Amino acid sequence: MTTVTARGNRLEQLKNLAAVLAAKIDETTSNPDGAKQLPQLARQYRETIREIEEIEGASKNDDKIGELLSARHADGKSDAVR
Repeated sequence: MTTVTARGNRLEQLKNLAAVLAAKIDETTSNPDGAKQLPQLARQYRETIREIEEIEGASKNDDKIGELLSARHADGKSDAVR
């Protein structure tokens, strides 16, 4: 983590964090005493994955659904499309 934090960009740092969190979740689920940590780890993992997807999605312009949602968000509309 230290090397990626010092030299990596935001996306690399988040991907590294996701890998660390996933390993910790695996370790926690195999340890009965780790059950208390699981909700917090799972929440942080979801937030990290969401941020990774946002960054990667921002660089992809060929995704029509992503373009639609981005345009709706920019207009102040909800992400729900009917």
